Amino acid sequence: MNRCNFVTGSCLFVLALGLVLNGVPPLAPPSKECRIPAIYNFGDSNSDTGSNSAAFGRESCPNGITFFGRPAGRVCDGRLIIDFIAEKSKIPHLSAYLDAIEANFEHGANFAAYGATIQPADSKLYGSGANPIALNIQLLQYHQLKERSHELYQQAKTSNAKSRLPRPDDFSKAIYMIDIGQNDIDFLFKLTSEDQVQESLPFIINHFASAIENLHQGGARKFWIHNTGPFGCLPDSVETLKRYLPNTQFTDEIGCVKSYNELAQEFNRLLKEKVSELRATFHDSLLVIVDIYSAKYTLIRDESQNGFVDPFSYCCENCAEYHVPYWEMKIVNDTTAIHPTSCNSPSEYISWDGVHYTEAANRWVAERILDGSFSDPPLSLAKLCV
Repeated sequence: MNRCNFVTGSCLFVLALGLVLNGVPPLAPPSKECRIPAIYNFGDSNSDTGSNSAAFGRESCPNGITFFGRPAGRVCDGRLIIDFIAEKSKIPHLSAYLDAIEANFEHGANFAAYGATIQPADSKLYGSGANPIALNIQLLQYHQLKERSHELYQQAKTSNAKSRLPRPDDFSKAIYMIDIGQNDIDFLFKLTSEDQVQESLPFIINHFASAIENLHQGGARKFWIHNTGPFGCLPDSVETLKRYLPNTQFTDEIGCVKSYNELAQEFNRLLKEKVSELRATFHDSLLVIVDIYSAKYTLIRDESQNGFVDPFSYCCENCAEYHVPYWEMKIVNDTTAIHPTSCNSPSEYISWDGVHYTEAANRWVAERILDGSFSDPPLSLAKLCV
């Protein structure tokens, strides 16, 4: 936890001095008007709030039952980390760029898509399950939104006409969030060997850096970057390993798949190095890396202390047991239709469907990362306001 009291002037001075010495632009002092005007998010299913369902069909129940009471474009029983971040920032949940029905982009937009990768989705990746709406496509969508909304904003005659559009001045003040990378490793693991995945990581990170450079060139100055989580701890990963390699030598002390997590850690190491290089170049920008890996691993390791049941179980019944995609049903023996169903207490589970987290787990992680405890530099999201 960050023990520094940011209310005191002396502490604020020390923090600002430290950031300047590390090549980070000084932060504005706290004020009553300090706010986060907008958030633009890029990523995969960990933060997709409707892109995939808008493009490929709405998912079915029980997704969304805990908070929304209906499917809401999220692979979860309720809210995602990005939703809690929006709430903390006192802005509405982000509308998916592709979801044209009742979309409101005044306070940002979400370009994240289920199954998205950092690398452009070629035929091999697409055949392994990658979404064609990869990071490069998400960037194109962002620039299209920025250009078109600016035109419409200038043409609008009334404040009501402007109320659902981003304010042109907010693009340079907004926070640009990126949460993507797990699918790149997972899909490559299905196509190649572990050594080949390892060799591909620098190439993937270079694509990640190019995305940041692209956004910076377009005026983005505040970046909130999530590293990749411990996907070797996902119930689906653990079950797959046990099915083919039941030997415990392939798991760590808490039961996670070692090889998967080692790749995730190497990805995160390279990402941190690359962001450090970008900081040395972008003196006018703030790049914060959030250690999602450590936050989620802590949650899984200490599940009982945090009020959760076995972290390798999951709530959405039939989703994983019958290998049912979250938007479909499974036909058994040509006659029996099996639909995914929720457990009685989703809040007791970390995993929703074996791959994605429950709202309760997302809330737990969001509360830990928002105060800066897992950030480098150690800044809370609120310190990125204007």
